[in-house]
Amino acid sequence: MPLLAAILALFALFLLLLLSIPFSLVQRFRRGTSRRRARKWVASVNLVSIAISIAMFLTSAAIIGISAPRAFSYSLIGLAVGGLLGLLGLALTRWEATPETVYYTPNRVLILMISIVVVTRITYGFYRGWHAWGTTSDESWLAAAGVSTSLAFGAVVLGYYFTYWAGVRGRLIRDRGELSP
Repeated sequence: MPLLAAILALFALFLLLLLSIPFSLVQRFRRGTSRRRARKWVASVNLVSIAISIAMFLTSAAIIGISAPRAFSYSLIGLAVGGLLGLLGLALTRWEATPETVYYTPNRVLILMISIVVVTRITYGFYRGWHAWGTTSDESWLAAAGVSTSLAFGAVVLGYYFTYWAGVRGRLIRDRGELSP
């Protein structure tokens, strides 16, 4: 009986996490489109964190590429596309310089596009994983589940945010010199 209760508790936790995804995506959009004070230390921490994430991501994509063809190349293409979107995002960002600091408001349409990429990646991953589960083809389950394409979507998001935060940091240094945090 305790085993059944534990299984039910784990299932309830999984269901709760699954149901919280739409709420977290809405909050991601709301926070991503709000007016923010540009801080050099925040941009630096985000830039370093995303750089580490990209390094780990590309390492994982190279390892996954053993079983899923084109995983690494799709990831590189996704990073490049994300970088271009990041440059577009910087160009479309509304900047407000005051004597004390700089404020910025990211473009709502571009943030919506990035959020849609995240939703599409999650949905696609569930869909392809479910349908690939019973496949009897010669290719691996990772390849059949479309992991290469999912990695490309993830790389777009990483490339966008890396480029965007590099641009925010560059803008702060250019406009304010070595602005204090």
